[in-house]
Amino acid sequence: MAAQLSPQQLSEKHRPTLDQALDAIRTRAYWSPHPEHPKAYGESAPADGLAAFQALRGTRFELDQPGTDGWTGGEISPYGPALEVEYPHTDTDVLLPAMRAGMGAWREAGPEARALVCLEILARISARTHEFAHAVMHTSGQAFMMAFQAGGPHAQDRGLEAVAYAYQEQTRTPAAADWSKPQGKRDPLELRKSFTAAPRGIALLIGCNTFPTWNGYPGLFASLATGNPVLVKPHPRAVLPLALTVRAAREVLAEAGFDPNLVALAVERPGEGIAKSLAVRPEIRIIDYTGSTAFGDWLESHARQAQVYTEKAGVNTVLIDSTDDYRGMLANLAFSLSLYSGQMCTTPQNLLIPRDGITTDAGEKSYDEVVADLAASVAGLLGDDARANALLGALVNPDVKARLEAAAGLGDLALASREVVHPDFPDAVVRTPAIVKADGARKVWEKSWEAGPEGEAEVAYLAECFGPVSFAVAVDSTADALELLRRTVRDKGAMTVGAYTTSQETERAIEDVCLEESAQLSLNLTGGVYVNQTAAFSDFHGSGGNPAANAALCDAAFVANRFRVVEVRRQA
Repeated sequence: MAAQLSPQQLSEKHRPTLDQALDAIRTRAYWSPHPEHPKAYGESAPADGLAAFQALRGTRFELDQPGTDGWTGGEISPYGPALEVEYPHTDTDVLLPAMRAGMGAWREAGPEARALVCLEILARISARTHEFAHAVMHTSGQAFMMAFQAGGPHAQDRGLEAVAYAYQEQTRTPAAADWSKPQGKRDPLELRKSFTAAPRGIALLIGCNTFPTWNGYPGLFASLATGNPVLVKPHPRAVLPLALTVRAAREVLAEAGFDPNLVALAVERPGEGIAKSLAVRPEIRIIDYTGSTAFGDWLESHARQAQVYTEKAGVNTVLIDSTDDYRGMLANLAFSLSLYSGQMCTTPQNLLIPRDGITTDAGEKSYDEVVADLAASVAGLLGDDARANALLGALVNPDVKARLEAAAGLGDLALASREVVHPDFPDAVVRTPAIVKADGARKVWEKSWEAGPEGEAEVAYLAECFGPVSFAVAVDSTADALELLRRTVRDKGAMTVGAYTTSQETERAIEDVCLEESAQLSLNLTGGVYVNQTAAFSDFHGSGGNPAANAALCDAAFVANRFRVVEVRRQA
């Protein structure tokens, strides 16, 4: 296909946005070019987006990529209906060489051209945010507004952030330099040197079920912007959002005069499990993965030929020592526990509360009072079914439902889960969160850690319980809570840590734990910002410094090892 997007057009359209993104990651101030409100996309956008999504159902998703040897699909919405979309199944022995064929021209284009093409891809996706929102909703189970925001503008922000970091790191070294070394009375030694950001090779993106775009876009765009082709392997239950992304990327690449096979889709047949076989192929030089700890650990151990970036599982903890806004704390925690039915890698799981109670602006509150008041706050927040559906979404898979149903066997329930009926999707599995009381005495968790994994299994709160189950853990003191927090982050990992205290000494102690164990900390949140939310260009998602993830979204380390600087020296 002849180029339809000239470098000048791309520069005029997107260079100002790239400059703003570069400024935002430097200042860490709030900024986003992608509107959060559905009405910002035009009066007809909601209806058009829904119609576009509905038109995809029951169709074959054509991509015209090499190696197609059949069709596969089978996504069923967590809200009930089958999507009945078929995707090309690919012979990767044919596809991978085709992906490598376009690398030379993509490398030679340079960091700026690659960044601007990536921004055009994001712009095309942004224009179809309503369509993507329905695709995310019906593959992840997110409620529509969350699917719209997290699956749309927030995901696009994370993609753009990765492009900005990639551009910044690739241009840190000049493209060329004249080198002259004086030799006294003799002529100087002179060389002309060039420095090229050389990509590693094909990148494999292994998508997740819960946040296919939000977790997928950073790796996809970091790899593409640094010159690497990207093979997108979606989660079998969440193919459509990433298939739409691949289609948009291929269209833009072709229009800009590059090989569309620089981005391709690999969808597996039921039970095929191609992620393992792809991950160890010699052509795969970069892997991005979000999902279970077991497979993340396997990738880190076995995909030795690749740079592997993983976001796995952790046990997120909130330490409650004291507060000067008791009602605000309860409301903030209730929302955090409820959002998307706790199916976020940042949702708090363990709430460490002193057994003797806490000091608040509403007077002294015992452990039992704090737990009962939190349970009442969650129940009040979700008491209206319409609001509950808007916050909870649907349970993403049967495993989450099974964990929730098993919560009653893990301890005394401070809050039992209840079923919520969705008015538009009667087959949706919607459940409110459960809160379990737990014994956090030092002798309990120290003994379990000494006993190893088998002993830890007996203490439920020491392992991740993904979904709407949290533990109100009664600790003997704030000092014990700090030690339990430290051991949890060090051994189990944490994407987030929260804390409430009015004591500067305790605040400093909590900060020290998080700095020493590399955990992102939120202190005394009582308003409209929650521990399980992060903002691109300003907040780091994960740290890469504890077992929950070996990378952070997004920092220089996330992009810099996706390319190497290759130098050519010439005699001047």
